[in-house]
Amino acid sequence: RGGSKIRELEETSGSKIQILKGDFEVEVKLFGSYAAQMKAKELIENIVERRNTDELNGAKRTDRSNASKLGSSARNSSDTNSAKCGSVNSPRPVINWNSLRENKEKYEAMKWAGLSPIKKNFYIEAETVVNMTPEEVTDWRKLNNNIICEDMIESKKRHIPNPVRTFMEAFQHYPEIMANIKRVGFQRPTPIQSQAWPVILLGIDIIGIAQTGTGKTLAYLLPGFIHLDLQPMLREKSDGPGMLVLTPTRELALQIQEECNKYSYKGIKSICIYGGGSRKDQINVVTKGVDIVIATPGRLNDLQMNNYINLKSITYLVLDEADRMLDMGFEPQIMKILLDIRPDRQTLMTSATWPDGVRRLAKSYLKNPMMVYVGTLDLAAVETVEQNVLVIPEEEKRSYTLHFIESMNPMDKVIIFVGRKLTADDLSSDFSLQGIPVQSLHGDREQCDREQALEDFKEGN
Repeated sequence: RGGSKIRELEETSGSKIQILKGDFEVEVKLFGSYAAQMKAKELIENIVERRNTDELNGAKRTDRSNASKLGSSARNSSDTNSAKCGSVNSPRPVINWNSLRENKEKYEAMKWAGLSPIKKNFYIEAETVVNMTPEEVTDWRKLNNNIICEDMIESKKRHIPNPVRTFMEAFQHYPEIMANIKRVGFQRPTPIQSQAWPVILLGIDIIGIAQTGTGKTLAYLLPGFIHLDLQPMLREKSDGPGMLVLTPTRELALQIQEECNKYSYKGIKSICIYGGGSRKDQINVVTKGVDIVIATPGRLNDLQMNNYINLKSITYLVLDEADRMLDMGFEPQIMKILLDIRPDRQTLMTSATWPDGVRRLAKSYLKNPMMVYVGTLDLAAVETVEQNVLVIPEEEKRSYTLHFIESMNPMDKVIIFVGRKLTADDLSSDFSLQGIPVQSLHGDREQCDREQALEDFKEGN
């Protein structure tokens, strides 16, 4: 019924209406012209007023009925009992929602009072970057996958920082970062790193839209290390982690922690929190103290609700692969988690796509962000993959797949997607009996087996 009523209100007012349901109240967001929003607001307030009136009248009728039934006995009862009957007619309390909303800022200030100040801007622009002409910047961006940076602020636009073309231009004042990069052997930043690092190091919220494999993880990790290390409050004195990375899957969380460990920086400690891992072990590590938490929303929400982790100390928040988290239904957990994170934090969001849900999430939780993306926001197709579609009869699928594998070169790898977990195990067993190195990967396998399957695939075992 609610859906049809909302559509009726939208048609009548000309405004788009969005309903966000909370535990105790509902937030209504209106979109469209000012006149349409005012019309929608008036219609909604009329409905709420009628409903409150109906409920109040219903309560009065019930009270009169109860009073009538108790009439004869009440007349013969003591004064105390009469007072009890009279209390049935007391009016229902009315919550003044307008007053609560007006005092929201005061309550928010009380909630976050006493927190230590945070520092966000750590960027010292290299002279070679400062001296880039607008033409050089434009040409460089076009040559590097047509990287684009936009200011999402609606008022006066800010200056878009010039990209850094080398690691030295980005981290010349951070020798430990440079030492790690040289040890790993990277030659130059990826396009998204080149444009994202100046924005992040300036302390600006950022949205990074790019396909997997474009270096998004390192784009937020290295500035995150600097952010944690140079906060006014020493890490040793903090009562909780300073950096939180939310990811949709345990596999991605483990991969990010692996990157954290690879670029170890000044003793910064990290933990991976995910469902399927030992809850007791995760609680033990968190309570002893860590600097970075990499987590899936479900398990982190569990530890948060049971007061095992303090999120008020978080000053650097990353929502990694936000589109996948929304697709997997994690938005309620994300909203609960962010309620306990200070509002003046620096927030970074990465996504492979830019659908309406991700836009709404960005608008709600990022403050005046900049957006960095490669080429276009229409990322439905992956240009680096050649796609061939073959229609094969059901009974010939397995023999064709086997023939395809036998024709592969020794160093080639293949991922086969199937519709059911049972089919994955069945196919894996068949290939294994024929001497083909194979691993199956699905949600019914133990976490250690899933990790081993991924490791075997990466190593080519």
